[in-house]
Amino acid sequence: MRPVIVSTDVAQTPEQVYDFLDVMAHHERFTDHYLTDWRYSGPARGVGSRATVTATLGGRRTDVTIEVVEALAPRRIVERNTSAAGRRQANGTYLVEGSATGGSRVSFTYSWVRAPLSDRLFAPAVRAVMRRANRTVMRRLAEALAQEAARSEAPPGP
Repeated sequence: MRPVIVSTDVAQTPEQVYDFLDVMAHHERFTDHYLTDWRYSGPARGVGSRATVTATLGGRRTDVTIEVVEALAPRRIVERNTSAAGRRQANGTYLVEGSATGGSRVSFTYSWVRAPLSDRLFAPAVRAVMRRANRTVMRRLAEALAQEAARSEAPPGP
């Protein structure tokens, strides 16, 4: 199946974006519209960081294990996603590039390594559902990064 690629532009530097994405628990904030019941294991950040979540897409629910398998600061994070009793395996890759405005372009590529027959038979619909969900992820990621920046720039309270 062809990969699904989505992206967004944000005001934060690649280092700031990477530092936020590198913490697995932060992902819950911008993916909880379809990934719920987060259970974490392994280190909090970097390679080996893991979460098991319940994905609800297209009227179907399934548990997904997400594990960071590559982390190359401040540019690239690759997650391996396994679900459907191992019949579905995919990679989610965040690519962070600096922009001319001083911010960043964040791209996310979801690429199937192995897919169940039902995914392959309905590939156009499956890809459309994933594209829609991940466009929302990118919009919500931009909002979460802006909130983080506002929090870090706020003067300390009395």
